[in-house]
Amino acid sequence: MSEYKFKAADILLPNGDFGKWSVVACDQFTSEADYWRSVEKEVGDAESTLHITLPEFYLDDNDTEKRISDINSNMNKYLDNGVFTEYKDSMIYVERTQSDGTVRHGIVGAIELSDYDYRKGSKALIRATEQTVVERIPPRVKIRKDASLELPHVLLLCDDPNKTVIEPLKLKKNSLKVAYDFDLMQGGGHITGWFLNPEDIERVGASVAALYENDEDKMMFAVGDGNHSLATAKECSLLNDNELSKSALVEVVNIHDDSIQFEPIYRVLFNVDPKAVIEKFVADLGDATHHYIGADAHKFTCVFGKNEVEISVKPTSKLPVGTLQTWLDDYIKANNVKIDYIHGEEVVRSICENENNLGFIFDGMQKDELFPAVRQDGSLPRKTFSMGHAADKRYYIEARKIK
Repeated sequence: MSEYKFKAADILLPNGDFGKWSVVACDQFTSEADYWRSVEKEVGDAESTLHITLPEFYLDDNDTEKRISDINSNMNKYLDNGVFTEYKDSMIYVERTQSDGTVRHGIVGAIELSDYDYRKGSKALIRATEQTVVERIPPRVKIRKDASLELPHVLLLCDDPNKTVIEPLKLKKNSLKVAYDFDLMQGGGHITGWFLNPEDIERVGASVAALYENDEDKMMFAVGDGNHSLATAKECSLLNDNELSKSALVEVVNIHDDSIQFEPIYRVLFNVDPKAVIEKFVADLGDATHHYIGADAHKFTCVFGKNEVEISVKPTSKLPVGTLQTWLDDYIKANNVKIDYIHGEEVVRSICENENNLGFIFDGMQKDELFPAVRQDGSLPRKTFSMGHAADKRYYIEARKIK
């Protein structure tokens, strides 16, 4: 089999209950305790990715070191106790039925981490779409550096308007062997995966290569989700001197897939004086102390308690989220304020029923702006967009040995 940049991997799948095994990506529902308590109750002591990943909801707890130790121990137990079957040299074609009934199509395979660079302005084959917060990498390195397994929630985007890579598999899936087929917990929809035949793997690799070889900028993939996890894998590949750690398992999706819709990621500040923050924002980026009324104004809905305040400010970035985040970075640094990045207007409003929490709601980016923006600007402000709702994020299913 020819060696391409997007390639087959030795994929591990569980032998037990996929429904309890598979939980949503660790960086979702970070301020929603009820969600993770419900997951814990549903999973119990069953074999599950809940026990071998660390949801970010728990990062502020005092037992993080013990959790990491337990994760490593559970990974080794799962490997030793026959929890997995390993499928050598595999790719998996995936159809994910999302919460709105649309179907997202993807392929699970491997990339070489040497082809990825998260630094702004990089010309690597695989590039971050958003600013990488380097301070967020070390805590994740602590989790991964001694782990024996990786479980991917990274989604890479290809720019394939002619639908040459993934879409042909839709027509022949009935001739492929099913890898899994089950309902995802907590309203995550349904997912089915099929193992690709060797000739399909060859065609996929060649089709991906044709995309970037014909691209003047030589950009193969843009990271659609999970950039900090991929950056962590990159750093760990430099720490761990073994071949397994130099690759990463990912799912590739086509940005032109009809199911791919970009959702804004909103901002919430905690334990602040909302009116004072709003006044400061407008004073800094308005016309003196008044709202900016230019045609290029960036507009925000500010939510706190039972209040919704509409404001307009001068743009300092191409996108409203860039204007807001640049200002928030300075404000948070000066005032030591806690921020969270929230999916969904309803969730923002729920969190901001507390009158001391302040949410910012704004218009998001269109998906056809992404590849041109990354090529031109290097990367977008962090947490610029989300591909769908939190419940539609990738769930952990496949695993791969990295030691």
